Amino acid sequence: MGSAGLEILGLVLCLLGWVGLILACGLPMWQVTAFLDHNIVTAQTTWKGLWMSCVVQSTGHMQCKVYDSVLALSAEVQAARALTVGAVLLALVALFVTLAGAQCTTCVAPGPAKARLALTGGSIYALCGLLALVPLCWFANIVVREFYDPAVPVSKKYDLGAALYIGWAASALLMCGGGLVCCGAWACAGRPDLSFPVKYSVPRRSTAGGDYDKKNYV
Repeated sequence: MGSAGLEILGLVLCLLGWVGLILACGLPMWQVTAFLDHNIVTAQTTWKGLWMSCVVQSTGHMQCKVYDSVLALSAEVQAARALTVGAVLLALVALFVTLAGAQCTTCVAPGPAKARLALTGGSIYALCGLLALVPLCWFANIVVREFYDPAVPVSKKYDLGAALYIGWAASALLMCGGGLVCCGAWACAGRPDLSFPVKYSVPRRSTAGGDYDKKNYV
């Protein structure tokens, strides 16, 4: 039962990380305006993401514009799009593989093949977490480098957006969850007695008088 609990806990963490990664991919807050001049009353805030840029007025009104051309985007935005979407789709594949190999499901008969499926699913989840880290850290490095670059005007400096922090948390959940799934599958492969118990009961036959036959069937 212990290894099955590890798999279930790992799968829950992976699902949370997957949802967080989807949010990070869609949110336009990868870069936010940096306020460096405290003497100026800022009337608007600029957000930049992978798919659109938004301008938020001090009155609360927000206007967003989707990027018109993919080819006109910078190399880091194009690469971040491809890697993030690839990680999301790969996590979907990992979900089906993990569910097929999980001890709490009956998609595959219990045995070494089932444990290998769960181990593969956990490894794919961990790979998704690492894959998602690449664009997140790449973007963060660009933002920090331009922030401290004296050649960049103050109006062009940006801070790290909330989407980056959500993405980092999602990556950590994917890697931790994938590791737990792998540990559960590895323990099940080495110790079959720790696997999820599956019990079968033999249906009782009714006699001619309407009572059930009380014989025990094995």
